[in-house]
Amino acid sequence: MASLFENDPHGSNPHDLERRIVKLQKINAALIERVERSMDQQGSAYSLFQTAIALESQVRLRTEELTSTLARLERTNDELSAARDASEQANRFKTRFFTAVGHDLLQPLHAARLSASALAEVESSPAQRVIAERIEHALTTIEQLLKSILDISKLEAGVITPALRPVALDDVFAALCVDLDPQAKAKGLSLSYRPCDLNVVSDPLMLRRIVQNLTANAVQYTAKGRVRLLARRRRGQVRIEVWDTGPGIGEADRKTIFEEFQRGSATDRPSIGGFGLGLSIVQRMAEALGHQLELCSRVGHGTRFSVSAPYVNRPMLAAHSSSAALNASNAAVAIGGAELAGAKVAVIDNDPGVLEAMHALVERWGCEVISARSLVELQKASAPHRHDIILADYHLDDQRTGLDAVRALRAASGREIPAIVITADHTEGIANAARSFNCELMLKPAKPAKLRALMVHLLSGASHFNIS
Repeated sequence: MASLFENDPHGSNPHDLERRIVKLQKINAALIERVERSMDQQGSAYSLFQTAIALESQVRLRTEELTSTLARLERTNDELSAARDASEQANRFKTRFFTAVGHDLLQPLHAARLSASALAEVESSPAQRVIAERIEHALTTIEQLLKSILDISKLEAGVITPALRPVALDDVFAALCVDLDPQAKAKGLSLSYRPCDLNVVSDPLMLRRIVQNLTANAVQYTAKGRVRLLARRRRGQVRIEVWDTGPGIGEADRKTIFEEFQRGSATDRPSIGGFGLGLSIVQRMAEALGHQLELCSRVGHGTRFSVSAPYVNRPMLAAHSSSAALNASNAAVAIGGAELAGAKVAVIDNDPGVLEAMHALVERWGCEVISARSLVELQKASAPHRHDIILADYHLDDQRTGLDAVRALRAASGREIPAIVITADHTEGIANAARSFNCELMLKPAKPAKLRALMVHLLSGASHFNIS
């Protein structure tokens, strides 16, 4: 033991040696702990490194998936954009197509109605008059069917845009009662309306079409009794009602009655014509206008259809279309040929068949008629100052319109000659243009009785007939 510690500078005290050994053990333990901690830190860093590598791989994978998804979305958007453009182009084509088809289909029907009316006024045997009446009835049926088909097609194409304005319901009711009274009387029905002095906010043409279809259906399906139009205030709305004493509509039919080609079991009889399009048009137009449509019916007792429109406490403009005012008093106007005898009428239409039929009809009313296919032909055939009234088709050749002819004839005569513009185009733009020229507008196929009554009305307001 002495040799073991003989070089120890601190001596060889066993107690000192033990303390030194303990101290060295502590130092050794601390060094070992530090080494282990360093090794743990290196292991954690490696784990973090591995985790970062894995996350980077996942981020790269997700980025690739997102890039692929965005590329697919971009392709889908391009496809949707192309489909939208194609749809818009198709709708524009449909708009032009329906306008052209409406004009081309109603044009020959207009000529046929004028010719049939002229034929009916010719002195003939009872058998010939019956044939003329049947022709007129067939033409009316064709007209109603064509209008219904065109209405549905335009609604499906989305080319009908409501033009909302105040509408006087008394004018609508009076005009419809005048129009449908002959059919009602032929069936022994009473057709009437209750004056209400109420105005609503709606599209005048679409609202009239709705009430017309409801009233026409009531007249068609009612065998006896009455059909009545009325309107009631309901808070901020006006409920327009069409009552009838017809067969009624059963509960099972009330959901399908508004579909195309559905007429209901209670009315499914061979004696009733039509294709069941009227109520479908009513529902679609009511939806386009935002008007609530309701049905109340009792089988065996009758039906009430109603449509609600916003009430407006605003008097209509005093300058109503005189044709609307005329419709309200049509039944009281005597429209024999005497009222028009000697009137000088200018007729302009680029369709030879229509021009010939219109010439023959108006001439049979005792008028002096000068007809032409263009303004130039008319000016060559007569002096403008001799015209008492102008009947002009809207669409003429060479991109000219009936309004161009009216303006030229009025300028040449130095006075505002009364004029009626006749067209198969039902767009609001043409109606506005006719109003701006202070012209009356009549839609094809024109009813001869209405045309004659309107001519009487306009000429009665003129200062005088030309007698030179």
